[in-house]
Amino acid sequence: MDTYSVAEAKNRLPNLIDQALEGETVIITRHGKPVVELTRTGAPDPRPSKATYEWLRERRRARPRLPITTEELLRQMAEPEPE
Repeated sequence: MDTYSVAEAKNRLPNLIDQALEGETVIITRHGKPVVELTRTGAPDPRPSKATYEWLRERRRARPRLPITTEELLRQMAEPEPE
């Protein structure tokens, strides 16, 4: 949960809305006291969150490289079997 003053929130509103759409709770304060809470309403956004994309990127990087390209593999699959 992130906290922002009214002045900060005014300057960063599009980013704060994106955070709320990703499921995070954003608190806006006035004179140091919480006055507003931004949260997503209705159904969740069907798009994956940034955290999901980052998890997928890291997982892809961690996988071992294959010694053959996708193009070569498909070409081999399309070739007829030797008799």
